[in-house]
Amino acid sequence: MEQPADRTDEGLSRQVLVLVDPLARRTDGESVRIAKDVLCAGAAARVCLPEGPEEFAKALARRGARRPVVIGDDRALLRAVSLLHRERELSAAVLSMIPVGGAVSLARSLGIPSGAVAAARAALDGSERRLDLLVDDSDGVVLGELRIPPLTQHPPGADGAAHPWLRTCRSLVRTLAPRPARPTGQEPGPPAHLRIEADGRTVLDLDQPVRHVSVGPATGTGLARLEIHHTPDAPPLRASARTITVTGPDFRYRTDTVAIAGPVRRRMWTVRVGAWGLALP
Repeated sequence: MEQPADRTDEGLSRQVLVLVDPLARRTDGESVRIAKDVLCAGAAARVCLPEGPEEFAKALARRGARRPVVIGDDRALLRAVSLLHRERELSAAVLSMIPVGGAVSLARSLGIPSGAVAAARAALDGSERRLDLLVDDSDGVVLGELRIPPLTQHPPGADGAAHPWLRTCRSLVRTLAPRPARPTGQEPGPPAHLRIEADGRTVLDLDQPVRHVSVGPATGTGLARLEIHHTPDAPPLRASARTITVTGPDFRYRTDTVAIAGPVRRRMWTVRVGAWGLALP
């Protein structure tokens, strides 16, 4: 559920911690430079250039009163939200993001501007919006959507995250090897057999094959939306609930298009209403 900020009279803090993801620096250094210039001109900014997840976590933990601004892709945003959630500091934080990188579909779906200048200005002058998320029983978070089973293709931007030498080798192999038919990008894995429950009510049981399942916060309702595709020619099953539980043989799932988890035999996701704050235009 999206809610207006409580701090409407104060506005957003002008002290910011700018966390620049290393992948963003490698993929689009010019956009990173532009975003930093706008942020440093408009706020008391401290810029951190972590070299990996551990340094990213340490910098975020030492932010003090500074408001975090993440320059990076969806992975970087999900990493920041997950870290603050695990430290039980998410409810008090207001995050901003400047999308830089290949995997930014989550950022777009949340309403974050795509250009470096527009996103940086939203980080400085935007308003806080309280957003729902899903929390699972292993303390993982989902901001936009999870999918079971994950798509068979590599996650978006996966090649961009690899070492340049490895990307060169992959390119050479693709050049020399025969070209197989390309996946559509929506090609599911083999059917699974899962029990899927919404608030304890069985929506689909183990005796029916599942092609894919998607779950995410349903904006403005305080509930999770569930969509189950079980046969090619039948309409999907849909439901809304506070908790979604999936049980069955070992299965994997992808959260927010970028992170694959599992295998697990049971996972429950619960909606947290207004759990995190994001600065938006």
